[in-house]
Amino acid sequence: MASLKEKVYDWKDRLKDRHMLTLVVVLITIIVALGLFTYKKQIEFRQASENAYNMAFFELVDDVDSVEAYLAKSLVSNSSEHGAETLTYVWREANLAQSYLSRLPINSSELENTAKFLNQVSDYSYSLSRKNISGNELSQEDLEKLTELHKYSVELKNTLNQLSEDLNSGRISWGELTKKGSPVFAQEVSNISKESFSNMEENFHEYAGLIYDGAFSEHMTNPERKGLTGDNIDEQTARQRVMEFLGENEIKEVNSNGLTENANIQSYDFQITKNNGQNAWIAISQKGGHIVFFNSTRDVSAEVITQEQANEMGQKFLESKEIKNMKPTYFLKQNGIVTINYAYVQSGVTMYPDLIKLKIALDNGEILGMETTGYLNSHTERTIPEPKISQDEAREKINKNLDIIDEGMAVIPTEFQTEVLCWEFKGMVEDRQFLVYINVETGKEEDVLVILETPNGMLTM
Repeated sequence: MASLKEKVYDWKDRLKDRHMLTLVVVLITIIVALGLFTYKKQIEFRQASENAYNMAFFELVDDVDSVEAYLAKSLVSNSSEHGAETLTYVWREANLAQSYLSRLPINSSELENTAKFLNQVSDYSYSLSRKNISGNELSQEDLEKLTELHKYSVELKNTLNQLSEDLNSGRISWGELTKKGSPVFAQEVSNISKESFSNMEENFHEYAGLIYDGAFSEHMTNPERKGLTGDNIDEQTARQRVMEFLGENEIKEVNSNGLTENANIQSYDFQITKNNGQNAWIAISQKGGHIVFFNSTRDVSAEVITQEQANEMGQKFLESKEIKNMKPTYFLKQNGIVTINYAYVQSGVTMYPDLIKLKIALDNGEILGMETTGYLNSHTERTIPEPKISQDEAREKINKNLDIIDEGMAVIPTEFQTEVLCWEFKGMVEDRQFLVYINVETGKEEDVLVILETPNGMLTM
């Protein structure tokens, strides 16, 4: 005992030595620094892992959404050719979903069942696409299996969307899921039972990408630019067109950004400061001096204008600019501003290639934006041929499950930069709306679109 006390006193005496004290302080400093460095690296690694998991998860959500949408389309498509294309997309999206699912840091039987389901969807859609390519129609049994697969894809989609909300809100973190994946994630996906997956002996069909700007707007790049009429103008003339479009009394300052030559439509670009302090940007085509693009920014604090009123205001605005016979089709509403797609109508036929988008403020109806690329690329007076396939004959080619609620004729663009005249049928299958297009010359099913009606707008897939 005395020896221990002597050692303690000896250690205290040593600490009184300045060199010994310095050594101890240096050692403590090194230990603290190493601890802080290690902690920082752990934080950085954890953040990098979180980012990677988030990326994989949200890609998974997008792919499962696509799988569900294309499965829905496959149930409406009545054409072997279009069905084969759709099923091929399903196969691709299901494979991508499997890839992102495997990157998540969760091990559970429910994840295994989810992976199994996606694998079955992929395999089955591929086998059915080969069947369609060979010219064989899908059997009733095939359609029943697709219906079942679609039902479970909806459940999986809803589950993942709920989990996405939980992750975004911070109610669940990847750390929690990693530590207790089975009790948390398993509970989220438990409504998709193991039996439901294990009973799927084969798999699934169809896919397509969301067309955010409205039906067919992704095909609006006609190299002929039929609507781009008139002679070339100089920058000064373009500046005058800006004044005429916005109203000279409304403009405080106009600054030119010069001619943009490497664009689909060559244009003079201007930045405008209005008298009320708002900023705006506008592009005037070099050929003909047409408005190609206009965008103005301001906050919209209240929504007092209905969608129907906004549709009418947009039509009147276009007519005031000598753009007539335009009808509203699809729209998207965000932050008190609605973006409406208007398509040209000729002799009762909707010309989807001739598309103009308007941004309208829902507090006072002010036009805050305009895009005319589709219209300038495609607009012309067309010769509408007499259909070889009657409307009644086209209706007979529609999937019998589609409850038709509206029909007419429309010209739609193709991915090959051509146009096709079709019978357009709008209908319902259960609670989903679809558009089906039947070629008036051949009776071929040209396209099937899913209509998405949300509180913020009506879009298509």
